Amino acid sequence: MGQSFASLHYHIVFSTKNREPFIDSTLQSRLYEYRGGILRNHNGVLLAAGGIPDHVHLLVGLHREMAVAEGVKLVKAHSSKWIHDTFPDRKAFAWQTGYGAFTVSYSNMDQVKRYIAGQEEHHRKRTFKEEFIAFLDRHEIPYDERYVWD
Repeated sequence: MGQSFASLHYHIVFSTKNREPFIDSTLQSRLYEYRGGILRNHNGVLLAAGGIPDHVHLLVGLHREMAVAEGVKLVKAHSSKWIHDTFPDRKAFAWQTGYGAFTVSYSNMDQVKRYIAGQEEHHRKRTFKEEFIAFLDRHEIPYDERYVWD
């Protein structure tokens, strides 16, 4: 085969450091647009973004040559720098160290988009901690809860 092809979609979840409610309505839409640009600059695409003030959900398509860890690192580092440069009053802003990344099949993308769009409603019933542990359990990812939160 002369070419390589891939369809690599991930539902990525991470929070602000110590789950501080830094992402208000002023920041939210601009932050998602900026992240989309970061991904486009690296041959990726932001397909959906959502969250609440203390965490974000991203549905991304990554280039076949980009590792998930590299993509998350780029998004977190560049968006954090952008926040510090654009909003001088938010110098305390930081992302948590870790993240969750879950593969998404092409046939499930609409369902994940709806889930991401419904974050505010969803979190009226469930905390971020409960949500994240449920993701780990659903995907059968072993974890020690002592080390999940930084």
